[in-house]
Amino acid sequence: MNNPGPTLSDFGHDPLWISIIKAVAIFVFLMLGVLMGVWTERKLISRMQHRYGPNRAGKFGLLQTVADGLKMGLKEDIMPRTVDKVIYFLAPVVIAVPAFLAFSVVPFGPMVSMFGHKTPLQLTDLPVAVLLVLATASIGVYGVVLAGWGSRSPYAVLGGLRSAAQVVSYEIAMGLSFVAVFLQAGTLSTSEIVAKQASAGTWDIGGLSIPMPSWYVVSLVPSFLIYAITMLGETNRVPFDLPEGEGELVGGFHTEYSSSLKFAMFMLAEYVNVFTVSAMAITLFFGGWRAPWPISLWDGANSGWWPLLWFFTKLVIAFGFFVWVRASLPRVRYDQLMAFGWKVLIPVNLAWILIAATFKALRMPDSNRAIIMTIGAVVIIGALAIWLRFDTVNQRRKEAKAAAIEEEFEQLREEPVAGGFPVPPLDAPHYHGVVPAARLNPDAAKEVTSGSN
Repeated sequence: MNNPGPTLSDFGHDPLWISIIKAVAIFVFLMLGVLMGVWTERKLISRMQHRYGPNRAGKFGLLQTVADGLKMGLKEDIMPRTVDKVIYFLAPVVIAVPAFLAFSVVPFGPMVSMFGHKTPLQLTDLPVAVLLVLATASIGVYGVVLAGWGSRSPYAVLGGLRSAAQVVSYEIAMGLSFVAVFLQAGTLSTSEIVAKQASAGTWDIGGLSIPMPSWYVVSLVPSFLIYAITMLGETNRVPFDLPEGEGELVGGFHTEYSSSLKFAMFMLAEYVNVFTVSAMAITLFFGGWRAPWPISLWDGANSGWWPLLWFFTKLVIAFGFFVWVRASLPRVRYDQLMAFGWKVLIPVNLAWILIAATFKALRMPDSNRAIIMTIGAVVIIGALAIWLRFDTVNQRRKEAKAAAIEEEFEQLREEPVAGGFPVPPLDAPHYHGVVPAARLNPDAAKEVTSGSN
C-alpha cells in the first residue's frame, strides 16, 4: 500500500486540545530521549573502549542518567560576581527553547485517528518548514554567544566566538546541502518531501526508462554526505566540538556555569539538537517515517501507527552514528575546521548543486538539452581551470616556503647562533669525560669560594 501521507492542506484543522497533546508528546519524547541517549552513549562508548560504563544505579545502570539529572537540579548554583546577570540567566533558555521548537515540523507518521479525529502525526507544517529548522538552529547559537559574553571570562568568550564562526560556516554548507533536495522534491515542506519519496518514477532518456530510487540518500548521495558532516559541526560534536575545547579553553562557553540546572540545560539542548538534525536527515534523505525495504512490501507498513516504529528505529541508528564518530575520531584543530568548511564543503556543495540542477533541467520535457549540456560543460571546465590555477599558485607557495626553511636550516648548521637562540658549546670538557675539580673535591670548592669572598 503506497500511502502518500498528509499534505499542507491537512494541517491547521486540529482542535486546540489535540495540538496540546501533540506538543506535550513531543516534549516528553525528547526528554525521555535525552535520558536514554546519555545512557546509550555512555554504554556504547564504554563497550568500544572495553569498559562496562554505568552499571550501579538501577538495572544495567539505567537510572544513572536520572541520578545525574537530579544531582544537577539540586546542586548549589554558584554564580561569579562579575557576570552580567540578565544575559547569564537568559543564555541557557535561548539555547534550549529553539532546540525543542525545531521538532514541531518533523513528520512522525501519516494520518491517524486520535480520539475520533483524523490528524497527521506531526505538530504542524509550513511551505518553508525546512527553513524554519535552519532558523531555529541559527537562534540557538545566540545562546552560546550570550553565555560566553555574559560570563565575562576570556575562556568563555573565546568559546562563544568559536561557536559563532563555526556555526556560520557549517550552516552555509548545511543549507546548501538541502538545495538539491528542494530541486528534487519541488517543495520545502517536510511532509511533502516525505511524500515525494514514496515513489521515484522513471527517467526517460534515449528511449530508455531507467527506474529511479525513491529515497534521496541514493539519488543525492553527495548532499547526504555533506549534510552528515555539517550536522556534526552544527551540534558541536566530536570531531568538531571546538567551542567546548577543554584542552585549551578549560570548558568553553560554559566555563563559568557550575554543574547546576543551567549547565544541565546546555547539555539538554545539545542532545535535542542531535535528535533534530538526525530527524531532518531521516526526513530529507531516508524516506521519513516510511518503512524500509522489504518491510515496505507489506500493505500496512506505511499506515496507522506502525510508521512511528520505523521513524524511531531510524532515529536510533542515526544517534548511534554520532556515538560511533565520537568514539572513533579525535578533535581537529580550529584552523582545519574552518578551512574544511570554507575550502572543501562549500565549493563541493556548489558544484554538486550545479550538476543536480543540470540533471533536473534535462528531465524537463520542453528543455533544450543541447544548450543545457553546453552551458554545464563550459561552467565545469571554467571551474576546473580556476581550481587548477589556484592549485598551481598554492603549490608554488609551498615550494617557496619549503625552500626558505631549508635555507634557514643550512644557515643554522654553519652558524648555530644565527637564529638568535642561546646554543650551548658543543665541545665542553665533560663531553670528553673530563670531570671538573669542584665535583671531585667539593670541600676545596667551598674553600675557594669563601676565600674569594
